[in-house]
Amino acid sequence: MAQKFGIHLSISGGFASAAARAVELGCDVLQVFSRNPRSLRSKPMEPDDVSAFRETLSAHGVSPCVIHVNYLINAASPKPDIYELSVAALAEELSRADALGAEYVVMHPGHHLGSGIDPGIQRVARAIDLAFEQTNAQTTLCLENMAGVGTEIGASFADLRRIIDAARVGDGLGFCLDTCHAYGAGYDVSTDRGLDRTIGEIDQTIGLARLKVVHANDSKGKLGSGKDRHEHIGLGFIGLAGFRVLLARVELASLPFILETPVDDPRDQERDLASLRSCRRGESAAQAVGAR
Repeated sequence: MAQKFGIHLSISGGFASAAARAVELGCDVLQVFSRNPRSLRSKPMEPDDVSAFRETLSAHGVSPCVIHVNYLINAASPKPDIYELSVAALAEELSRADALGAEYVVMHPGHHLGSGIDPGIQRVARAIDLAFEQTNAQTTLCLENMAGVGTEIGASFADLRRIIDAARVGDGLGFCLDTCHAYGAGYDVSTDRGLDRTIGEIDQTIGLARLKVVHANDSKGKLGSGKDRHEHIGLGFIGLAGFRVLLARVELASLPFILETPVDDPRDQERDLASLRSCRRGESAAQAVGAR
């Protein structure tokens, strides 16, 4: 199966606009938010916009479609009001994903805010169960690994496994590997030896069969820095050599690689996509960065 590459794109002009932009950029896969990522309030989706979105992706073979949940959802929160809002928002994300035809929904586990990782994990698992109970959603929810900023849950793969084990719907949960987050958490995905250990740990804890999506992001932070700072492909500490290592692994060969890199210039997304693809083809660093 040919490697698939895509980008997280804005829906500011509507879902159909995001789909058209994905086709224009030559994306094989697409990730979007289903709503404003920095507000728990949402607007209803326009049926015509949703239909055009689905039709464009289908007509051009852009698949899978991935939804990233709202940044304000904190399913690990010990605060009852925030927790209730987060459960409702997560349920809505699942429903909107089904309407958009998305195969996967990617979720940050959340912050326990000092209440402890153990109760935080239990709250996340319960929130996931409640959201699926309220929606009967068909999409696959994927837990994303985190860099370990503050009281984040999910910096270790073992944390994610504990959420899966605690959730009644755990058997149906997937996993999204973020390369920047993994690097910040101390998993060296930039070298053969480090990636051997990382993939081995994923297999032993979460299980490689659950790995559905890779967020392909270079890192502004050093290995183990605990920083979640995405960088353009080849310009961070993972580097082009690191992405060549990642893209050469047979365990990752069938997975969609989705960029969440900064957009500092209108052509940045096009350049990062070209850089990522060049790493798959084994081009030299000079060839890959030449477009920049």
